[in-house]
Amino acid sequence: MTKFFRSSATIIAAIIGIAGVALVLYAWRLPPFTSSIQTTDNAYVRGQITVIAPQLAGYVAEVAVQDFQHVKAGQLLVKIDDRIFEQKLQQAKATLASQQAALTNSEQKERSDRARIESSQAQVDSARAVLSAAESSWNRIAPLLERGVATQSQADQARASLDQATASLHQAEAALTVSRQDLASTLVNRQSLGAAVEGAQAAVRLAEIDLQNTRIVAPEDGQLGEVGARLGQYVSAGTQLLSLVPERIWVIANFKETQLSGMEVGQSVTFTVDALQHAELKGHIERFSPAAGSEFSVIRTDNATGNFTKVAQRVPVRIAIDPGQALTERLAPGMSVIVSVDTRAKRS
Repeated sequence: MTKFFRSSATIIAAIIGIAGVALVLYAWRLPPFTSSIQTTDNAYVRGQITVIAPQLAGYVAEVAVQDFQHVKAGQLLVKIDDRIFEQKLQQAKATLASQQAALTNSEQKERSDRARIESSQAQVDSARAVLSAAESSWNRIAPLLERGVATQSQADQARASLDQATASLHQAEAALTVSRQDLASTLVNRQSLGAAVEGAQAAVRLAEIDLQNTRIVAPEDGQLGEVGARLGQYVSAGTQLLSLVPERIWVIANFKETQLSGMEVGQSVTFTVDALQHAELKGHIERFSPAAGSEFSVIRTDNATGNFTKVAQRVPVRIAIDPGQALTERLAPGMSVIVSVDTRAKRS
């Protein structure tokens, strides 16, 4: 009887030992439990969550949306009190009008300066004609005076007329030079006036942008998270008001490095979603991470120590969700999934 119980205990112990070894082999996918299907539960649905914040400071005048609401691109989310920014725009427009008037006045002054140059040139021509007549009169009187035919009074008068005509010509030429310098000064000043107009135009555009930024709109279609903005709240630039989750989603599966053999871009993937009663959906491998997840951590591990235990690293794999599946619209970023990849399957 004792021998029977001893033999039974031995058999039970052997069975437990074999079961334990088999369980370990199965858990580590070692022979004879190797499989071409690689699975991981370290996988989650991901999406681009956009934090909406103002670009300027002010009081919230309107909150046009509610928590978890679906919105379209360009739809108003929050409006900031725009009275100050409206007045700044009017002030910038007034400054622009003043600078444009100054530029127009400069253009008118240029036309006036050119007309004055023409008038000065005509005076120079007239003075030259008078000087030519005076020189001719002097040239006639001088020989007659030497022969005693003309009187000294006539000679003095002719000489005075010649000197006066010469002085008038010099005066006209000086006036012509002044007119030309006035035109040059006007043209030089025109550059600064043009720059002032461009600066005023830029100020108007900036004021318009600030006024537009008082209306915070959805950058694209999606669903909102909790709305943190409150009516009458004072917000500054960068204050987080709400979050927008676009409709684009995908799956990130963190496979062990020992599971990557045979995986390639385009291979079909199946995954089940915990939140949807493990409903099965399909996708395909889109691309692999360029490094293991540990390489992107803030504090990187240093394995150059005396004690070392080798641990299989995880490599993120991005999986695109195939379109046309009914349950896709119920997926949300952060959901847990279980991903399976048949490494023997060819890529699609």
